[in-house]
Amino acid sequence: MPHLFDPLIVRSITLRNRIGVSPICQYSCEDGFATDWHLVHLGSRAVGGAGLVIVEATAVEHRGMISPNDLGIWKDDHIAPLRRITDFVRAQGSVPGIQIAHAGRKASTQRPWDGDAPIFPADGGWEVVGPTPTPFAPGDPVPHQLTESEIAGVCRLFADAAARALLAGFEWLEIHGAHGYLISSFLSPLSNTRTDNYGGSFENRTRIAIEVVRAVRTQWPQHLPLAIRFSCSDWTPEGWTIEDTVRLASLLENEGVDLVDCSSGGNAPDIQIPAGASYQVPFADAVKQQTHQLTAAVGFITQPLQADAIIRNGQADIVLLARESLRDPYWPLHAASALHFKGETLVPAQYRRAF
Repeated sequence: MPHLFDPLIVRSITLRNRIGVSPICQYSCEDGFATDWHLVHLGSRAVGGAGLVIVEATAVEHRGMISPNDLGIWKDDHIAPLRRITDFVRAQGSVPGIQIAHAGRKASTQRPWDGDAPIFPADGGWEVVGPTPTPFAPGDPVPHQLTESEIAGVCRLFADAAARALLAGFEWLEIHGAHGYLISSFLSPLSNTRTDNYGGSFENRTRIAIEVVRAVRTQWPQHLPLAIRFSCSDWTPEGWTIEDTVRLASLLENEGVDLVDCSSGGNAPDIQIPAGASYQVPFADAVKQQTHQLTAAVGFITQPLQADAIIRNGQADIVLLARESLRDPYWPLHAASALHFKGETLVPAQYRRAF
């Protein structure tokens, strides 16, 4: 059996295979509420055979949204529409997951197809926040520098979001600590020049990540998996590095984190990233080999043999597909055929005549 289709057990949860749908923002909400678009979008990937379906970056507070059209989990009213999604995803044999997030200084922007430009408060946007009053890019809004007491408040927001995620029926939780959003901006010396308990040394810059994890674990049950996504490299030696990621991942082993989702970049606008097939897989491999953490590989993973080799060679424990899952919601079913895996149980009865 190809290793891509081996089950993966994490705490009390068993994924039916090593294929997951990466959290992919849909920018299709009003006031943070999930809609029929999300039900059909995510439900079709579960029908398509993925072992894990992770809901997009979901804001823990209103000012944590990337755009006004982001998904939210900052109030109890958000729970019911999310529950529709988790019930359907689970009924198809997939595990429903969610990524909880705060966009920090990269918040309050237009949707990508509307131009992606910052929206200033005078134009209907909102105040953005960060480790320092340094904009993400020239001309962007100047962030409010979070005080230490406000950082503690952000940790509580993540914990509250985790509690709501549990009530919404999710069985897999991921904390977004990547791509220059709030947690990521604290980790990197490119964006964090504070001189207090949350800046300067590695220990201080990583403090918020550890405190968020601890807060989340007070609300997220011990029997359910907890993951965290990192930008494993800023792609410049002056920034956050894979060595930093390995070090932090090791610390989080004792804090209840089960898996590191290994992405990269996003914390500086002018850095060239050598993107290409499997270009981020070495990050997942490094974390996996140098810690006791499970890892997820992401980034231009498109072909069944490519994905299977990543698992079979021990470079990661699961592959998460983003753009490829948008192009083909039934990618796992097609991969099973390509790899000669007898995956009849993956195919819904309604579709078996086509397979």
